[in-house]
Amino acid sequence: MKFSFKFSNLLGAVYKQGSILFSSDGNKVLSPVGNRISQFDLKNNKSCTFPFENQKNIYCFTVSPDGSLLISVDEDGKAILVNLQHHIVLHSFNFKSKVYDIRYSPNGKYVAVTHGKSLQLWHAPGRYVDFAPFHLYRKYPPMYDDTRCIDWSDDSRFVAVGSRDMSCRVYSSVKGIRHATLLGHRSTVCAVFFEKNSLTLYTVSKDGAVIVWEPTKSMEEIEEFLTGEGTTEEDGEKGREKDFTQEEEEEEEETREDLPVSKRKQTDKIIFWKKQAKHLFSQDRARVTCATLHKSGRMLITGFNNGVFTLHEMPDFNLIHSLSISEHRITSVSVNSTGEWLAFGSSTLGQLLVWEWQSETYILKQQSHNNEMNAMCYSPDGQLIATGGDDGKVKLWNTSSGFCFVTFSEHTAPVTSVLFNASCKFVVSGSLDGTVRAYDLQRYRNFRTLASPRPVQFRSLALDISGEVVAAGSVDTFEIFVWSMKNGRLLEILTGHEGPVSGLAFSPSRSILGSSSWDKTVKLWDVFESKGNIETLPHSTDVLTLSYSPDGSQLAVATLDGVISLWDVNTSSQIGTIEGRNDLEVGRRSADKITAKRLSENTHFTTLCYTADGQSLLAGGRSKFVCLYDVRHQQLLKKYQTSNNQIYDGMKRVLSSRNMTEAGPLDMISDDDERDSDDDRRLIPLPGVRKGDYSSRKTHPEIRTKSLQFSPTGKAWSAVTTEGLLVFTLDSGIVFDPFDLTVDVTVESVRDAVKGKDFTNALIMSLRLNEPDVVVEAIESIPVANIELILNGLSPVYIERLLPVLAERLDASPHIQYYITWSSKLLSLHTETIKQNSTSLASLITDLQKSIIQKQKDLGKFDENALAANRI
Repeated sequence: MKFSFKFSNLLGAVYKQGSILFSSDGNKVLSPVGNRISQFDLKNNKSCTFPFENQKNIYCFTVSPDGSLLISVDEDGKAILVNLQHHIVLHSFNFKSKVYDIRYSPNGKYVAVTHGKSLQLWHAPGRYVDFAPFHLYRKYPPMYDDTRCIDWSDDSRFVAVGSRDMSCRVYSSVKGIRHATLLGHRSTVCAVFFEKNSLTLYTVSKDGAVIVWEPTKSMEEIEEFLTGEGTTEEDGEKGREKDFTQEEEEEEEETREDLPVSKRKQTDKIIFWKKQAKHLFSQDRARVTCATLHKSGRMLITGFNNGVFTLHEMPDFNLIHSLSISEHRITSVSVNSTGEWLAFGSSTLGQLLVWEWQSETYILKQQSHNNEMNAMCYSPDGQLIATGGDDGKVKLWNTSSGFCFVTFSEHTAPVTSVLFNASCKFVVSGSLDGTVRAYDLQRYRNFRTLASPRPVQFRSLALDISGEVVAAGSVDTFEIFVWSMKNGRLLEILTGHEGPVSGLAFSPSRSILGSSSWDKTVKLWDVFESKGNIETLPHSTDVLTLSYSPDGSQLAVATLDGVISLWDVNTSSQIGTIEGRNDLEVGRRSADKITAKRLSENTHFTTLCYTADGQSLLAGGRSKFVCLYDVRHQQLLKKYQTSNNQIYDGMKRVLSSRNMTEAGPLDMISDDDERDSDDDRRLIPLPGVRKGDYSSRKTHPEIRTKSLQFSPTGKAWSAVTTEGLLVFTLDSGIVFDPFDLTVDVTVESVRDAVKGKDFTNALIMSLRLNEPDVVVEAIESIPVANIELILNGLSPVYIERLLPVLAERLDASPHIQYYITWSSKLLSLHTETIKQNSTSLASLITDLQKSIIQKQKDLGKFDENALAANRI
């Protein structure tokens, strides 16, 4: 069993807050999900989440013009510089203030950052590791309130900044050019835009006003004005470095700002803008929340707090398109390079939409669970994942694409458990609304609803291997209800527990139902022969969950004291104990008065899962860690950290006393100004409070793992955490695992055998060397006519090495028929060997089956397209 699992994707969360960006080619969308960034490939229908993380939730980010670098800034102004091609963090930097917007200049030389009431210009960092890649170029005179938005002119000489003081300023990156202040709005300026190849400026305010500003000089006059008598950009930079320090320049700028124009230095230059037109949106009582401009097409896209977006042609402000996409505010909007696709993000719903406005169709429509997830389950072939959340919805996710393709919303209370049947024809879910619902995976409908004779709340669910019997455990009546899936009839009510039923599981090999309860017992029931409780396994504390091994011979039980007990099901005897209390390393919440060490005494595991081969056990609970244990030796093998997001409670082991005030912990005090509100709700401050309200509080969710499961293929596992559904996959690229290696087994000897047409020896040596590229080279050198002969003489010990290679090549190689022939011949010639080693080879066979089914679906799409073309 290999343990080199690494984070690969975050499902169940498509957008949290902050800006959304399209890639330079317009086919990919970058969306912030907490402290990570997800990439949605709209052309290939795939998604992935980058492995790097900020310390807290990302508020804004920018990508360099060449697409090689990314700078993401979190809520506290802490930034990371990332090589986007290799996903490597090059540098970390602290701006020491909240950053509302950050933009690369079009020429890639500068980075503009809103910093409090001022604007900072930084030299753009390089793509290689540097000791201090961020160098401050200029800091401009402050405005009267916080700066909120930025936009560059195409020549990178001018940058416009919008502020909450209802004004816009235009600064120049060239020394000697004075800034211009544009007044005319009656609310916060939330967006500013330059026209393409022009200095015409558009400013948008939250009250729905759009002002068009024209420079008083033409572009030719401005170019002559900038290059005629003044200094160039490079000369200005050298002069600043030679004659002034940054503080001296700021003092000089502020001093000259107070003087009349006639008394300023003759070398100062200033460009004026005049108000050309003012337009108002026709949205009744709706406020502008975001806006963007497609500069090539002069198309202004605006989002409002009532869920409506509009498209206007500028500068005439002609309405092109308007649509209501939700009832909640649109947080961010972006447009791709061609102007055909619009991306919208809603932080209230956790929704990400990509809309093609010309054909009025959705390119992408994804939405997270409105609240936290509670449960997840893999399908038997590993291709699907079902999740249930507090919003009462059940969602199905494709593990290959990472997209949700169907949502069931029949439950009226939080969903606590979900399960697939063995044939993957339906999925069942249990909820606190007292119902168990079954959904058809062919027609995607709720075809069966199982209810109890009296109101109860279901927390646990179990489905037998045949899919004919389903059991649900209640938390209020302490009973277990058993139904028939064929007719929906209630078969039996099992009583005997004296506390809430916390877990249920059917044995994979026997007709035995195991149940755990807070009454400190685990009971085994014979449901099919109606013998009732046949065995009781006592424990010292409350039992929280249980899990059967894949072969059904062992039962793992987690209790409230942080202990995992291992039981032999056949003899009903305890065979091992895992003390995992200290392995979780639980952190402190913001308001905790005791140390993390004392908190660890009360920690425990809430979810368990055996690996696909049954040799290891995954365990998670109220912690940022998921622990992997060896079942045979009861030892910790590895710990996986699910998150580094400091916004969650329980992430820190030590709390700083500097964050404690008379009003409580700083992390819990809501310091957002009331002017940030987009829906005109005015907060009432306490008497004597000038800014903010120390009586208001904000809550942080606690980091924890609620559910986890290993994929049937054995190559991945997923965990439902506070962040969402985290997927960890096996990093096979860094594993070198040779088999029966000797001195004469080398890459050169394999290739020499291929040249000599000794295909059997070449295949065996490549499998012993276990280098993926060498194995593929040896396989693809074998003619189709020789496949059966070579497999017939292949020793059974090499089957385990050959199966994953065939599964991987079926996914990646264009030689579909060639590898289908390999798979069919291998399964037919070594059937007895596979049956005898079914336990160890089960995950490999499932992985091969998954690849074959996926290719069948892909080929089916080609057939459908061919039939449609023939009809046309």
